Parts: sequence; structure tokens; C-alpha cells
Amino acid sequence: MPGLGTTYGRGGATTAPNDLVNSDAILIMGSNMAENHPVGFQWVIEAREHHGTQVIHIDPRFSRTSAMANIWLPLRAGSDILLLGALIRYAIENEYFFREYLVHYTNAPVIISEKYQDTEDLEGLFSGWNPNEKKYDPNSWLYEGAEPERWGTAAPSHGGHGGEGHAPADLNHYEKDETLQHPRCVFQLLKRHFSRYTPEMVERFCGVDKEAFLHAAKTYCSASGPEKTGAICYAVGWTQHSTGVQIIRTAAILQLLLGNMGRPGGGVLALRGHASIQGSTDVPTLYDILPGYLSMPHFGEESLSLNTFVQKYGSKTGWWHNFDKYIVSLLKAYYGEAATKENEFGFHWLPRVTGDHSHQGYWLDMMDGKMDGLFVMGQNPAVAAPNSGLERRAMAKLKWMVVREMVETETASFWYESPEVKNGDLKTQEIGTEVFLMPAAGHAEKAGTFTNTQRLLQWRNKAVPPPDDARSENWFTFHLGRLLKEKVKNDTSSRNAGLRALTWDYPTEGEEVEPVPEEILKEMNGWKTETKELVSRFTELKADGSTTCGCWIYSGVFPKEGENKSNARDSKDFYGHGWGWAWPSDRRVLYNRASAKPDGTPWSERKKLVWWDAEKKKWTGNDVPDFVATKAPDYKPPEGAVGDDALAGDKPFILHPDGLGWIWAPTGVVDGPLPAHYEPLESPVRNAMYPKVQNNPLSDRKRRELNEYATSPDAKYPYILTTYRLTEHHTAGGMSRTLSHLAELQPEMFAEISVELAEELSIVPGEWITVSTARGAIEAHALVTPRMQTLMIDGKAMQQVGLPFHWGYSGQVKGDIGNDLVAISEEPNVRIMETKGILCNLKRGRAHGNGGSAPPATQRNSKGAN
Repeated sequence: MPGLGTTYGRGGATTAPNDLVNSDAILIMGSNMAENHPVGFQWVIEAREHHGTQVIHIDPRFSRTSAMANIWLPLRAGSDILLLGALIRYAIENEYFFREYLVHYTNAPVIISEKYQDTEDLEGLFSGWNPNEKKYDPNSWLYEGAEPERWGTAAPSHGGHGGEGHAPADLNHYEKDETLQHPRCVFQLLKRHFSRYTPEMVERFCGVDKEAFLHAAKTYCSASGPEKTGAICYAVGWTQHSTGVQIIRTAAILQLLLGNMGRPGGGVLALRGHASIQGSTDVPTLYDILPGYLSMPHFGEESLSLNTFVQKYGSKTGWWHNFDKYIVSLLKAYYGEAATKENEFGFHWLPRVTGDHSHQGYWLDMMDGKMDGLFVMGQNPAVAAPNSGLERRAMAKLKWMVVREMVETETASFWYESPEVKNGDLKTQEIGTEVFLMPAAGHAEKAGTFTNTQRLLQWRNKAVPPPDDARSENWFTFHLGRLLKEKVKNDTSSRNAGLRALTWDYPTEGEEVEPVPEEILKEMNGWKTETKELVSRFTELKADGSTTCGCWIYSGVFPKEGENKSNARDSKDFYGHGWGWAWPSDRRVLYNRASAKPDGTPWSERKKLVWWDAEKKKWTGNDVPDFVATKAPDYKPPEGAVGDDALAGDKPFILHPDGLGWIWAPTGVVDGPLPAHYEPLESPVRNAMYPKVQNNPLSDRKRRELNEYATSPDAKYPYILTTYRLTEHHTAGGMSRTLSHLAELQPEMFAEISVELAEELSIVPGEWITVSTARGAIEAHALVTPRMQTLMIDGKAMQQVGLPFHWGYSGQVKGDIGNDLVAISEEPNVRIMETKGILCNLKRGRAHGNGGSAPPATQRNSKGAN
């Protein structure tokens, strides 16, 4: 996330799962790690059992993770920032913060512009709010004395949306107060900002007992200082909120405050792995970034030339000064010999972002008849997407759709067996969408890399050939591109110039004419343009066209012929060097320069990771240093230095222009330099912290017909709904509901409710119940369990409902679709939807007779099912 100071763009985990055994405390929040990331959870168990690590789980549901934790706190879904903010307040007031780390390695001492006003001053808004444009001008968030440059002040997004602005050149020049007493230094602003996030507020609005919170707070915040560290693990339980980026920023602030970044047993572990999520953001499949988290050009002045583009998204100081090297090398990978200095290396052939081209954005365009066709690969939006009912209706307005899958999923069959067809809202004979179902190879039937939670590329060799006509993604994409290039080879129009220039000459093998996957990985690794000699690291990339690289962060994975490091299987040390390859440069713990004192010696013998070898004049240790290996701790940049040379030898966070971990985000996030508690878009309570600002003011509801919202609160929808996944089913169920042994383990859709709610509504365990939101209604079996707790929120008993989302109308076991109840909405930084704290109602009985279909639209009012 931009502005975190913890990741390379959207990046990924700052550490490795096995490093959790070095943790003195582990906080798991926004994740049911034991059930959804069981392989990584083994290290949590080892830490607890063999090292005495305290494990804290904070989650609305008591799950298998809770059962394995020392402490479990139930909380109201959507109140995460309130609780995390209270942890920050607790750490400050009880002086658990790691002062020396804080002063040297973070921007806590930096003095902020006197123009800045906090949410405490403006009743829930930060300074710079423009009520007419519904966005912030963040100039007042800058360091004292910093002046906005040509492109404004939102930092290079490198993974964010909107592409607004360029990091000011003088973020590396600032005033500071190392006593942390100046009223406008970051530390004091942070202290004041979270001063009202008290244990009493946590008890009142999160539903967490005050004494239980204080016990958990002391347990976790004690994991700080030279001898101790704590780790935080999260997953989509944090990201899928209208404040998702700021929830994760709050965790990063806490970790920086406690001195836990870049150190053994510390960091933030972003739990990924389902469907190779990490790899799909690295390379990527997202509309607003290019491979390696390079920003996509936007339509406008910034993209009139390659030079202006680099000016906007590069940085004069810090590692992003190399932006020009990475983008030019990428353009050479795309366009080869056709990319020359004279034509700006084909920069003008890249498409421009002209609006909201996210999943949510283009599906609403589809609903409005603005799209002709769609490729669906590795996704099942008819079940897995927010407001799936709307999305199925939207697919009926396409002219054509290509679905690549191992089985016929709900997306492929929506036109003849969707709930909307069964209830008459859609008629098969009137749907003009031509659907092409293309058989896809499974992961064991193709070779290539998967990238997991810890940024680790691991090569998968093909175990068996795919059956019949099933083909890999590489095969499909390569031959589709080949056919498209053939179609336009004699076309002289400018619109197809980029397609004509595109390099598309991968060698193939076998009767199937399959592209050789190792050759694709080599292109990602990069080579010298003239000789095709593979580069050994990203520091060899140039901005003059002499190097080619398809993904700069992957440089080094294939450093020479015959050495595919992702296929290495000889682990040499605790961090697993020699087994797979972690980007960048096989660093297993990001920003690990922070594991040593400013003078380069370890903070302690127990927590040493990398350190300065004065005799050899280089950094060494138990990991690849995430730092220039020969830069001495006492290095001072000369006047006028640029890039990494402008960062002193005691500045570990090299991706930032100041080299500091950002407790305060002067740029890079659009909704505030500090996180603030806002209620979910649907909430059972008003925002007690900022009564005049109920929700994140920049979140986008996408309100329209069939995407309606409840009010906050709403008597029609008195309960809180949160969705989750199960161990036994995978994503939308297309890979698990078709398998008898997995279908048997979890055969039917259910909803978890508390014993008290079941008694209140006279619900018998196992019977049919109807769950409804403002979008519609589904039916499920009642799972009555004390795992769902009744919470006291602002003096009133409040109930939460847990709903898995794996069922649909295809496969061996079928059921209603949980995501039919979720709204299409967008968080302002990364446009993710909110699924974890919405409002619902519950009643006995079936929703629609036989199940498997939603009520017709004609029977629904603006507030959902009648």
C-alpha cells in the first residue's frame, strides 16, 4: 500500500512465515490463519509451543485460529481502526515505544506544516478537504518547508489508484525534533490524534471488554525494544473494508512505533497464496500498475512524454529515482527493436488509464451496455464478486464472453441456469451473450512459477499433461496474441502500432506448441539488449535501452543460463536461502537494515539479523541486506546527491525519498496522513468518534438500482454480516464443489449465528433461515454456535452473522450465493469492496421455496427482499 513504509508498492509481506518463530508476540487480525493459511500457521504453533510466544487473535468469530491462541478478543466487524488506534495510544501512554528506533528510523521526529489541521480540529476531516470535489488537497500534510512541485503532492502510487502526483523533491530535507516534544512533530500529532481512542471507547463500540483489551494490549506492546519483537498477520479480513488501506496503515504505524519493522520476529505478514494472489499483483493483472509496481500512465499532461511520466512517478531521492531504468527496460521487453530513444521507447504505445477500469468499474460499465466482450480467466464472478446478482445480469448485456476453466463454472452457465433465469428476470432466449468455454490446464498440468505470501517464487514442474484440449494460460495467451498480431500485420493505422511492434517470439515445444515457460521467466529477469546476456540483479538495469526486463523486482531469479533460482531446492539456512527465490534479490526480510543500530551493530545478540562488518566494509548477516552492501552506517550524502546516494547510512526504508519509515504519510494515500475511525458504509451505529463524518469521506458507494444500501442504523437490517472462507472449499468453489471428497466435507451453505440470536428468533440448529440485505435475500442452514458472541455495543446487545461464500448453482453440492448480499463499493486508494461489516436481517424459513434462486427484481423494493 502506498505510504506504508513497509512494502514495495502493494508489495507483500515484509517477512517470512517461518520468521514467526522469532516473535515474542503474534497478533492475528483480519485473518483465520489456522484454517485459511494452515501451512504458514505451523510456525505460529511452533512459536507458541516451543518459544513461549503469546498469540493474540482478534476476530468477530471464534475459529480454529482462536482456539490455538493464548488470547481471543471478539470485536464488531468494521471497528478495526478504533481498536488498533487504541493499541497505539496504549503503547505511547505506557511508553512501550522503542525510542531509539523511532527517532532514527521513522519520521516521528519530523515537523509537519503549520497549515495542517487534524480530524480532532475539523470534526472528522483532515485539512485540505474540498467538499465540492469530494477529495483532499494534501499540500498541508507535507513536512515543514516542503513545497509542492508541478504534479502536486500525492506520491508515486506504485500500486495505488488514481495516479495523482509526484513526491516532492524536498522530502529528504526536513526539520526535526529528536526529543519528540515539538507540538507539530509527527510523534505529538500521532499522540493527539489517537488520544480519544481509549479502552473505554473500545469496550463501548468494538464490543471488547476493557480489561481483556488491556491484557491483550500489554501482551502485544511488551514485544518491543532491543530484546523483543512482535509480528502482525492479516488477510482480506482487513483489506475488504471501505477503510482497508488505512487499517493496514494503522498496523504499520504500530509496528514502527514498537520498532518491529525489518527485525527478526517482526514485520507485517500479508497472508496470501490463494490463486497465487502475490504473483498476480507482481506481474500484474491490475489495471493501474505495470509489472514490478510501476505506475500505469494516466490520460493527461503527465503522460505527454516519457520524460514527464518519469518526472511524475520517479523520485529525486530514494530508490524510486531508478524508475526511469525500470520503465525503459520494461518498454524494451514489450517492444524490442521497435522501442528506440527516438520514439521514447514506445511509451506512446502504452494504453492510458482514463477512468475507473477496476473490476467494480467495468462491471458497472457492462451493466450500462458500454462493453462488448470479456475474458474471464481464473475467476468466477457469478459467485465470487460483490453483488453477484447484479454482475450476472450485467453479463447478459455482453456480446461475447470467453471463460477459461477446468469445469463449467457458474459464470460460464449463467445464461441458462442462473437464479435470474430460474425466476424469470432473465430469459435464455433473450440473452445475446455468446459464451465460449475454453478448457484450462490445472496447476499440476503446467510448468511455471507461483509466488506466495513471503514474495517467494517457486517453480512448479509439470506433473502430468493436461487432458484432451485443455491448455495452459501461457498457451492461450501466446496463441491469442499471435493471431491478433497476424490480423494487424498489414494494418498501417496508428491505433495498432503497439500491437504490431509487440515482441511475441517465445520459443515453443511439443505438439501443442506450448511456449517454453523458462524463456518467459528469463524475459522477466531481464537481459542485455544486444547480447541477450541475462542480468544478475536489478542494479544492472539501464534507462538508455541497453537492457530489457519484464519485471524489475524479479531480476536475479534467472541470473544466468541454466540457473533458475525459483527451482532451487537446497535450503541453506533458517530463512531458506537456496529454496526458491524471494524478490527483491532474495531478501527474506524487507528493510532489514533496521535490525541493526544506527552504528551498524545489532540491537541485541538475540535479535540480530544483518550488521555492518567494519573489517570487510560491507553489510553481512543472516539475510541478504536490503541496503547497498557497501554503504557504511556513518555515510553522509554530499550536497546535491540523488537517488539512493542521497540517503544516509542510517536510513533503512530506501523506497521512501527520505529513507524513513512513515508513521506519517505526507503523500501516497488519498484519505489522510493518519488513519481515522470511520464506520462501514452500512453500520448499526453512528460514528461516535467523529459524529459529523459517518464514513470514509472518499469511499464510493456506487449506489444505483440493484446496488442499494441500508441506512446506518436501519431497523430493517439490525444485524451485522461478515463473510469468510472455509478450509474445505477454494475461492468460489469451482475447484472444490466439483470434487466429491471436498463436497462431502462441507456439503451445504450455512450461516453462523449466536445461541442468543437463535433463541430470540426461535431458530432450531440446522433449519433453513433467510439472510437478507438491501441487495437481496439468500437461504442457508442455521449453524447455531457459541463461536458467535453477542456483543454489547453502546449499551445494546448486538448480533453478528457469519457467512461463507463458496456455494453456487453448479457442482456436486449447490447452494445460494453469499456474495449476492454484498454491495459493489470502492475504497478510495485501491478500489476494493467492503464485505466484512454490512447490515443484514434474519428470519426463519426458506428465501424462495426450493433454494438456489433470488427473488425476482419485481418483488424487491429499494431496501431488499419483501
